[in-house]
Amino acid sequence: MSAISAQPHMPAYEDMIKSGMHFGRKKTIFHPNMQPYVYTVKESIYILDLIKTSEALIKAIDFMRDAVIAGKTILFVGITKQSGEGIKSTAEALGMPYVAERWLGGTFTNFKIIISRVKHLEQLEKEQMSGGFDKYTKKEKLLKEREIISLRQKYDGLRKLNKVPDIVFVSSLKESQLVVREAKISGVSIIGIVNTDSNPKQLDYPIPANDNSKRSVELILNAIKNGLMETVQNKQSAAAPEPEK
Repeated sequence: MSAISAQPHMPAYEDMIKSGMHFGRKKTIFHPNMQPYVYTVKESIYILDLIKTSEALIKAIDFMRDAVIAGKTILFVGITKQSGEGIKSTAEALGMPYVAERWLGGTFTNFKIIISRVKHLEQLEKEQMSGGFDKYTKKEKLLKEREIISLRQKYDGLRKLNKVPDIVFVSSLKESQLVVREAKISGVSIIGIVNTDSNPKQLDYPIPANDNSKRSVELILNAIKNGLMETVQNKQSAAAPEPEK
């Protein structure tokens, strides 16, 4: 474990333990495909093998790093209360799109409708900033402002998404079944955190870990952010126009 956690972007083994990352679910709700990731059973609760968790996380980060180099888009999805804030901050730091609240059905499979709503939001904001709302009555202006608030709640994180993403990361496989279903239909690669109650074979890159602990999810997201940040910055620097001489 020391060789794995010694990598600068990886969480320390002690922090993984403190976060409860190793805790699975009760024996009564176990998915048999998670057996390779189990270390032991304690008081009827499955305990995950954190060495395998670290190995899986490294593999997922390597895949995402190659994707960033290739100019691909990663959509970060965290629709649980444990992950919303972390998903948003991670995606924003990496310049990637995100969904941090409710998943909108059709985000992949009916993408044209989704992107049209994002454009509508941006048009309303532009109109508001330019003073265009001044022509409306007080009631009409209030309705427009409420519409902007509603659209931001739904689509704010999707502004950077101009096509169906190449990869989606889900903070909880169990809570992201609709996301996974749409991703498979649309040919989107799937990375995600999976606990002992779910089928890791639904994911292209499963990360076995406790998805019910906020600290556990945050450690994984921080590892992803730190593992990709240098690559993202190098990509941005290479794309930036050279200053005029």
